[in-house]
Order: sequence, then C-alpha cells, then structure tokens
Amino acid sequence: MNYRGIYSLYYFELKRFFRTIIQSILSPILTTSLYFLVFGSAIGSRISNINGIDYGSFILPGLVMLTILSNSLSNASFSIFFKKFNQTIGELFAAPLSSFEIVIAFVGASATKSMIIGLIIISTSMFFIDLEISHPLLMLFFLLLISITFSLFGLIIGIFADNFERLSLIPILLLTPLSFLGGVFYSIDMLPDIWRNVSLLNPILYLISGFRWSFYEISDVSLLTSLITILTFLTLCILFITYIFKTGYKLKN
Repeated sequence: MNYRGIYSLYYFELKRFFRTIIQSILSPILTTSLYFLVFGSAIGSRISNINGIDYGSFILPGLVMLTILSNSLSNASFSIFFKKFNQTIGELFAAPLSSFEIVIAFVGASATKSMIIGLIIISTSMFFIDLEISHPLLMLFFLLLISITFSLFGLIIGIFADNFERLSLIPILLLTPLSFLGGVFYSIDMLPDIWRNVSLLNPILYLISGFRWSFYEISDVSLLTSLITILTFLTLCILFITYIFKTGYKLKN
C-alpha cells in the first residue's frame, strides 16, 4: 500500500477545499441559517412539534443530510471530472498508485470535506435551537457512512459525465427533489396513506430517518432498515466503481 501516494493525492484534493473556503464552508452555513430562519421560525411558529420534538430541532438532521448528500456528491464528481476535462487523468494513472489507492484518496478527501461541513452546521444550529444528540457516536457513524457512500456515487457520476451539464444533471433532477421529498421538513406520518406509501420508495427517506434517530430516537422507518439501505447502496457503489477502474471504462478509453 502506497500510503505516501494516497496522502499526497488526499492532501491535494483537501487543499482545494480550503482555497475555496467561502463557497465550501460559508455558503452551506448561510444556506442552513436561512432554512432555520424561514422554516424553523416562520413555519415552526405555526407547528407546535412533531413527535414531541420542537420543529426547529426536528428539521436539523434533515438539513445536515441535505447538505452532506449534495457536498459529498459534488466534491467527488468535480474532482475526477476536472482531471478528465483538463486531460490530466493520464498523469493520475501514470503515478505509482493502484486504482484502489486512487479511490481511497478521492473518496477520503470528499468524505472529509463533507464531515467538516456537517459538523460545522450542527455547531451552527446551537444558535437557533437547543441542540440534543441522544447517540453522538451513532450520529458520527451515520455521517461518515453516508459521506463515503455518496462520495463513491459522486465519483461514478464524475467518470460518466462528458460535460458540465451532465455533471450537474443527477444532483439537480434527482438528488435535490428526492431529498426534499425524503422527510427533511416533515414526518411521512403527516401524509395521506397513499403518499406515505410512495414516500417509502424514496431511498433518501431511509438515510434521513436513520440519522434523525441518532438525535432524538424517532424515525419514519426502523433504524435497522436505514442501516441496511445505506450499506446496500454502499456495496453497489463499491462494486460499480471496482468494475469501472478494472475495465478503464470512460477513463482509459
């Protein structure tokens, strides 16, 4: 295992994150603060609580997940796509790094960025709500697991994208709508039966529900179901990225 090579690539990707600190850190904090002001204060004043939890506190896990999913996917996809775009992808494969080591560096950097942003948002929420985390270790586990999973997914998107339009296609047309319909701002128990059943087909619901359980021990689906869903998606991403790097599809040809 080339630990020095992995660290070098990891550090290079992480430096880009800090070079764009306004976009990378301040933008998610500002966006989340606005969500708290608009939804937590304006709408929350008309909703007493959900399952015994203050509305502003209830939406916190969903807001963190909304940011984590978006950042994990965009960071990883842009990193690999930009190397294809400026035609330096060949230099990456010429380096003394195996495909496995390259994936570790890219995914590790992307997941680290996402976790930093997630923890900053959780800290920022203390200015708006009384922060309560029933299971902090489980919360960190979910944060890490989901960051890694969607970083892998982002890497796949970046490899398949042929231009900037296709790079943003899935986040805009798929990820954002599913996130908003995944119980970020409400519990699916508040929906009519038919829409509740439709919501259960949304995979993002299981991620948000499991993460919310680590905060308040409440969720729309069982904790075990959430974990199985995340691990299944993680396994599929690992298998797919393994096939891509093994065959060189969209990378070497």
